[in-house]
Amino acid sequence: MILADGRLYDSSAQGNILRELEHKINRTRAGKGLAPETVIAAVETLRDKILAGEFDRRISELADSGILGSENVREQINQAAELLKREHLEYKLQVELGGGSSEYGGFRGRLRSRIMPLGTLFHIAAGNMDGLPVYSVLEGMLTGNVNILKLPQADRGLSIEILSELLQIEPRLASWLYVFDTPSEDVEAMRRMADMSDGIVVWGGDEAVQAVRRLAPPGAKLIEWGHKLGFAYLSGYEDKERELEALAEHIIKTRQLLCSSCQVIYIDTEDMEELYAFCGEFLPWLQRAADKYAQTGQDTVGTRAELSLRRYSDELDRVFDAESGSRAAGPSKPERSRVWYGRGCSLTAMKDSALECSYLFGNCLVKRLPRNRMMEQLRRHKGTLQTVGLICLGERRAELTDMLAACGLTRIMRAGSQSDTFIGEAHDGEYALRRYVRVVDIEQCE
Repeated sequence: MILADGRLYDSSAQGNILRELEHKINRTRAGKGLAPETVIAAVETLRDKILAGEFDRRISELADSGILGSENVREQINQAAELLKREHLEYKLQVELGGGSSEYGGFRGRLRSRIMPLGTLFHIAAGNMDGLPVYSVLEGMLTGNVNILKLPQADRGLSIEILSELLQIEPRLASWLYVFDTPSEDVEAMRRMADMSDGIVVWGGDEAVQAVRRLAPPGAKLIEWGHKLGFAYLSGYEDKERELEALAEHIIKTRQLLCSSCQVIYIDTEDMEELYAFCGEFLPWLQRAADKYAQTGQDTVGTRAELSLRRYSDELDRVFDAESGSRAAGPSKPERSRVWYGRGCSLTAMKDSALECSYLFGNCLVKRLPRNRMMEQLRRHKGTLQTVGLICLGERRAELTDMLAACGLTRIMRAGSQSDTFIGEAHDGEYALRRYVRVVDIEQCE
């Protein structure tokens, strides 16, 4: 489906809509601008409808089909609604954009600087976070931009349904929003959308970002929100049982699908035996969390098959290494990993210290990373650093926080809080709204 001019169209109408779209965008931008209060008031009403359960049936259908996580649906809805609160949006505008203008008297009289929207934003959304396409568009509207949204394949109509309701609430927003379910293979259509845009907002991994770079026209601002990798760092405990329980529940509840999810548990040690001891101790906590938040339909057949193949391939590698070592003269090859299996979860102790994606869905990697090698190792992954869940002795927290920040981490949280959201937070170390605007300097006439 396509959402244009406040109405729903079949996907077959894409060509006709695109042919007329630039003219419509120009007409909108030449008229009166979009006031933030218009957006906030509409979003406030939308939030009330979400909390009243008007979208529960649709969300539950997606959860049952495995498109969305089936666990704690109400909790996910409440978290999303929190981001739509008037107080949150007003605070976000104030923190990220300030007053919107300033004056300076040193340039032949008076110079005024005004914050203006980039103009037209083309959002290419990823499907790894529920509600992300809607929130990306709302940020574009808050900054007064016309927004073109290409939906992710996994969306299955939820974003169009929510955004259609937003336009019903406030029809004046219709000319500022166009939503397409264009498949990523339709490069020509995406290029036409990109050609109309002053900024391209891309959410996704390296391949998605590189593909967008190839179709971005000269002069368009590329705003990348790439995939990131989160991890936990352990250097002692303040409250061992509480912290291990919180970390285990975080791993299971997020299914390790978010940029902030824990993929690797780093231990502040050089000793592999400490990793083995930790895996044996932590697996029961992970198992209890997996039992507590038992998930049905949590992943598709494809992702389940991919996980099984990866684990089977690794198991074959271990067997092959062992066989090769037993046949060769001299000592056998050292094992590269050791696995602790639970029901629907596992821990894999690895010899290396690379930050990488885990097997997901409760299957976490455990590696060594002593403090004196932290900078050397983590800076190799500077493009993917975002969130760390820090578990440590109280007297080490300030020192380790400073070290992790210096390495390039942009979110340093406590155990289990890696994916929590809060009012005023930055995204990947940047304020999003600042990337969606430009500054216009205007000399005032006397």
